[in-house]
Amino acid sequence: MKSENDYTRRDFLKIAAAGTTALTFADSIFGGDLSDKNSKEMLLYIGTYTSGKSISEGIYIYKFDAESGSLQPYKTVKNVVEPSYLTIAGDGKYLYAVNETEVYEGKKSGAVSAFAIDRKTGDLTFLNKVPSLGGAPCFIVAAENNKFVLAANYVGGNVSVFPIIAGGELGASVDLEQQTGTGPNKDRQESAHAHSINLDENNHFAVACDLGADKIYIYAFDKKTGKLTPNAKQPFYQTKPGAGPRHFAFHKNGKFAFSINELDSTISSLAFDAKDGTLGEVQTVTTLPADFKGKNSCADLHIAPNGKFLYGSNRGHDSVVVYKIDGQTGKLEYVENTSTGGKTPRNFVIAPNGKYLLAANQNSNSINVFRIDETSGKLTQTTNTAQVSMPVCLKFF
Repeated sequence: MKSENDYTRRDFLKIAAAGTTALTFADSIFGGDLSDKNSKEMLLYIGTYTSGKSISEGIYIYKFDAESGSLQPYKTVKNVVEPSYLTIAGDGKYLYAVNETEVYEGKKSGAVSAFAIDRKTGDLTFLNKVPSLGGAPCFIVAAENNKFVLAANYVGGNVSVFPIIAGGELGASVDLEQQTGTGPNKDRQESAHAHSINLDENNHFAVACDLGADKIYIYAFDKKTGKLTPNAKQPFYQTKPGAGPRHFAFHKNGKFAFSINELDSTISSLAFDAKDGTLGEVQTVTTLPADFKGKNSCADLHIAPNGKFLYGSNRGHDSVVVYKIDGQTGKLEYVENTSTGGKTPRNFVIAPNGKYLLAANQNSNSINVFRIDETSGKLTQTTNTAQVSMPVCLKFF
């Protein structure tokens, strides 16, 4: 199921044991507090794959100018094994990374690592690491109350919850929810494969996309204990057979949500009931232009800060698709597909000011910056770019 531009997770799972974390410091540092939202200069944390043909050293930190869109290398957090997905706690004090391996400390598990963020320099200080309780953790998110992080384990087919304890370290898991099911794609859907977990705006519900089972699991989330309970009103949303739901995004209006489906290259618009935590299909659209005949798999999706446009990445067609969102109905209107200027765009991120989109081209080792037309949603590639080995996840501080 892979072409030269389309690599599955299992291609990156052979890895050595984890090393210790060290920092390579740049000469210059920021003045003031990096959490100042009025500052035009911010930091971009870059998660990578560190195995296989990769020469990545761990987590990279770049300076990003929110006015010009320029990227400049700043620091490198070395010897972090397979930090393929990152999240930053809401208070800006800590960063958490999955370590996407299948074996950790001799058991079938990956790991999750905790780092403290220096709010003046952006430095990361390693705090601790805990087993993720499932192989190949590939997604992580922090609860808004800064008390828990939730991780999705791809090979394990489960999701786990970890408490944030004193000083930002992670405690032992307080919950583990195993998912089940298969799909018609025998190569990719032979068992459950949890691919992401997201919390709604109020952190009342957690949804977990399972690529292997063609399900979007819905859990009630207890913000005090971290426990996940299958939603009584709807324990899961069943996607079309072979869709392979991968990533998920809630719209800020609280009425809609969107799932990008890796295996059949579609995006589903879903009605969301914030009270009952239920999902219902509004519309499913393709991520590809009508004349494309090659192999493709989808990866990431994000909503523009103004809530008007939805973006999704294609690996194979190597593009970002743009759709306009009808805020009343949730329906999607096609705008364009724009080449990401590289191979296999994995994750991407939209700058908080809504002016730029940064695409991580995993297999051409590049991050390209695009200007967003906030009226039309269209993308225009700039000359701003960065060369990073196997970039996978982009997170702004």
